[in-house]
Amino acid sequence: PWRELLKVYWRMEARGEIRGGRFVQSVSGEQFALPDAVGSLRKIRNKPDDDTDVVISACDPLNLQGVLLSGDKIPVLAVNKVLYRGGKVIAMLDKQGVHYLAEIDDADKRRVASQLFRG
Repeated sequence: PWRELLKVYWRMEARGEIRGGRFVQSVSGEQFALPDAVGSLRKIRNKPDDDTDVVISACDPLNLQGVLLSGDKIPVLAVNKVLYRGGKVIAMLDKQGVHYLAEIDDADKRRVASQLFRG
């Protein structure tokens, strides 16, 4: 249970093996990270927004849609895909088709759909 893990994490934090704090915005509760991870997170925070599109499988552990991120959860099936842009979910693909979760123009919708189907 979390309460048991929390005791272990507090001891590890007291020994300087891990760091405790609030590292990821919009994720509630206590968070812990290895000391090296804190520096990496700071670099990402200070990096300008990247508009690169990234498509992942709904089965990927990085798929946080509906788990940590607000909104509908996409069924965890290998054929389902999620497209992120700048760390935000733009669209999802499931057996019903493409669902757009952000306001984008028609030309961008065609490009996003193409990326989701290519995966």
